Amino acid sequence: MAELTTLARPYAKAAFEIADKSGDLQKWSQMLVLAAAVAQHDGMIKVLSSPALTAEQKSKAFVDVCGDELDEQAINMITTLGENKRLTLLPQIQQLFEVHKAQRERSVDVEVTTAFELSGELQNKLAKALSAKLNREVTLSASVDKTLLGGALVRAGDTVIDGSVRGRLAKLAEAMNS
Repeated sequence: MAELTTLARPYAKAAFEIADKSGDLQKWSQMLVLAAAVAQHDGMIKVLSSPALTAEQKSKAFVDVCGDELDEQAINMITTLGENKRLTLLPQIQQLFEVHKAQRERSVDVEVTTAFELSGELQNKLAKALSAKLNREVTLSASVDKTLLGGALVRAGDTVIDGSVRGRLAKLAEAMNS
């Protein structure tokens, strides 16, 4: 996985720079989501792995499936990826693009897992507190995991805040075993 991310990084950066320069971050985000979905479709995986097709034929088939959803610059990127045999990297490129986009927009998606359902008011308070702490606009999504016993587990990008009872008990057991 790390190798695929390494290969995808320059393409994602180039796509982000093009989108940022033209002011079309949202449009590029949508095009990359579509391209990533197409690249993961079973039929397209067969086309991309076919030794009978040339890189140009694979790129053309890919663009044809996407239809009019791609602009000229995105088609050029798909063609370049096809020439370099990198069309299968589109899911990783899309993910890395979204990271660049979130950094530019100073936003972060936060996933909160709790033992019990959070009320809308509590979610809003938590989003405001996290927004102040992270200095970013927070988009909160909440889920329930009964195995946490109590507390919450917060994931914001690479940052994880484990305030769950299960996490605290695990830390206590680790300290006692040391």
